[in-house]
Order: sequence, then structure tokens, then C-alpha cells
Amino acid sequence: MIVHQFYDKGLAHASYAIIRSGKMVVIDPARDPQPYYDFAELHDADITGIIETHPHADFVSSHLEIHQTTGAVIYVSKLAGAEYPHESFDDGDVIKLDDIKLRAINTPGHSPDSICILLENEQGKDCAVFTGDTLFAGDVGRPDLRESAGNIIAKKEELARQMYHSTREKLMVLPKDVTVYPAHGPGSLCGKSMSPDLQTSIGKELRENYALQLMDELAFVKTLMADQPFMPKYFGYDVELNKTGAPNFEESIGMITRPSKDIVLEKGALVIDTRTKEAHRNGHVKGSINLQDAEKFETWLGSVIGPDEQFYLIASTDEELEIVIKKTAKIGYEKNIIAGILPPTDAKEHSPEVNYGDFKNHPNHYTIIDVRNWAEIKAGKIFSDALTIPLPELRERVAEIPTDKPIVVHCAAGYRSAAAAGIIQSKISSIPVYDLGEVIRDFQ
Repeated sequence: MIVHQFYDKGLAHASYAIIRSGKMVVIDPARDPQPYYDFAELHDADITGIIETHPHADFVSSHLEIHQTTGAVIYVSKLAGAEYPHESFDDGDVIKLDDIKLRAINTPGHSPDSICILLENEQGKDCAVFTGDTLFAGDVGRPDLRESAGNIIAKKEELARQMYHSTREKLMVLPKDVTVYPAHGPGSLCGKSMSPDLQTSIGKELRENYALQLMDELAFVKTLMADQPFMPKYFGYDVELNKTGAPNFEESIGMITRPSKDIVLEKGALVIDTRTKEAHRNGHVKGSINLQDAEKFETWLGSVIGPDEQFYLIASTDEELEIVIKKTAKIGYEKNIIAGILPPTDAKEHSPEVNYGDFKNHPNHYTIIDVRNWAEIKAGKIFSDALTIPLPELRERVAEIPTDKPIVVHCAAGYRSAAAAGIIQSKISSIPVYDLGEVIRDFQ
């Protein structure tokens, strides 16, 4: 038996392949199915099944494409309301791979339709559980993502109560040596305090996971709902897309316009510039937003831009453009791209640089905007009189920013402030807008 984890660091997403006797089952596959085909070929196996633990909010799954390509059966809870060909997989249902078994466990909490998959080895022993977004290393799934999307709409308090019972009655009773394979690692917005471990065990989580400690239901609900991270704009969209099934990955990105020369950009259209901060500062399309191609590009794209908004996507080279197009498709936004382009020859707008000495000596001469997340802000403001507007809220709240003084934007390390400065500059042109960038470290 082979159990293999595929890990996408950008979305902190883990998917899995289980192989036994030439048959392979994939759990929670990412948007690009090729790695699973390659792994099956490497081990001379046929993909016979795909299991979805729930309709995912933070990435688009390739379950339908793999089914259409290989004929593999898609298994998902009957509660998910799946609109693609599938077989229901709920409490007591079993998938056999020769002499091993995959058993469904209904574990509502993160979503009403969440399941976990218990793996029984050839000796008949429960040896592993694939927990989706129910149980992570050091955390459990947040309960507030299904109040406005999905087949079943559920209040976060109700789901938090269900999570209490799912963990106590379904997972914590498993043998302590059962390996836990979650769908996410640290950095995912599907939880709030995941550990760095990409796999764990029931015993370790019983000892160390805050959510599995002794407490009554009310205390659990309050603890789980407190201090959850922000919800990106794309989450509800991806739930619905995963419920119907996404289009073929390569075909879909292949339909994106990639003009061979400069084109006239649509007036007023959004422009996402994925180049480095330095490149953008030295010459960019006026009004463009500098979302640099970095580790969390997909998350920030889907946090700043809504699922119904169209945009141009800029990268420095053709190779880099293909990379960001594929990242965009991971959250189902490839159809939002008006065109993928290289920097136009007339991209000559320059970003002003703050007079660091003047700002340090006279911060009251500036309007300071703190675009960090609420958890960071609550932990302590760097500038006591800063206006706090987290980056995911900024485009909707620019009108709150006073225009009587120059504006200085900061975050923690410079990525978010670069994007925020562009957002503000696109709406406020009467005064300079400065990105404090990395020098914020001097004030921390």
C-alpha cells in the first residue's frame, strides 16, 4: 500500500493518493490533475476513485476533470448536493482497494457536508484518517464559511456545535496511533492556528490541539468562533464551482488571450501587476494594483478582487505570465482575465518614495494607513493614530481616508502595503501615496 501526499505551499493545500494492487484513489485533488496522472503512471496504477471531503472554499478541485479523463468514480457526501456524476459516500459506506478499505465518516462542523475517510489496512487495522478540513495539526476547521454558499446554508454557531460532536464522537475515539492526514497546513485560511506539521496522529492531537481539550460545548463554540481569520472574496464562489465541477484545466487556461504586442487597455479596467515591487515602482500602468507573484499570490488575488470582476494580468516575461495564469486558475479566476500581457511600453507611471527621515521625525504630518489583518492589529498597533483598514477591505473603504495630508501605507513586511498603495493611488490622486515597505521594521 502507498499513501502519498501532494502539497501546494501557495494555498497550504494537501491532497492524497492511495494505491493498492494497481488501483489508485485520489482525495481532494488540486485544480491541475497532471501530478495525479504522473503518479499513477509512475506506479503503474489506474485511477479508479476520487473522494471529495466537502465542496472546498479555498481552491478549485479537478475531481470532475479526472472523472471525465479516466472514468474514475467521484465519491462525495449526499449532503453536498453535487451536480456532477458521483456516488454518495457517507457513514458506513466503504470503498475497497483489494484488501484495504476506505470508510466514510460524516463529520459536519467546517461544513454541513464534511466527511473524513478512515483507512483500514490489509490486517484489518485502522491506520490512518484523511480529515479534510475537519481536523488539522493543532486546529480544527473554521465553522463560518457556509453562511452564504453551498447546498446547505448553516449558521456558524450551529456548525461549531456540530464540530464539537464530530471531534468528540467520531475522531477522538479513534486509536491514538492512527495517522491524521489533513487537507491543509499552516497559512491556510480554513483554520486559525495550524501547526507546521503536515501530518499528525490522533494521540498527538489529543495532547496538543487546543480544540480537543476538555471543555463543554458552549466553551468550545466560543473558543472556535473567536479570532478566525478574514474570509477572502472568492470563497463562496469556489464552493459553488466545486459543487458543479470546474472546466478542464489546460483547456480553460488555453482560452486566455495572450496578445503578442501591446494592446489598448479597456478604460477603467482593473490591472493586476504581478512583477516585483521595484519593477512596478519604476514604471507601471496608472491605477494598477501590484500583487506580486509570491507565496500567497492566489489568496491575495481572491481577497482583493471579487469573483465577478474582470482584470488584465501583467508579468515580466512569458514564462512568468504562464506561472501566474496557472496560479489564478487554482482559485477559478482564469475566466476573469481579460488578457495576460507583458508590461506595455507606455507603462511609465512611477511610485513616489517617502522621505524616510521626515516621516520618522514628523509622522503626524502624514495620514498613516495600517493594512494588516485584524488579528495583527489587535495584537498591537505600530502607529497609535494609524487608520486601520485591512487589505481585503481597502477597495471598499478608500473613501474613509482623509486627503488633507500625504498618505503612508504600511503592513508587516511590505507585500500588502505595495498592493494597498496602488489601490489608494487609483482612487486618490490629489496627494502623494507612499508605501513604507520594508522600513517598517525600524518602527517595530
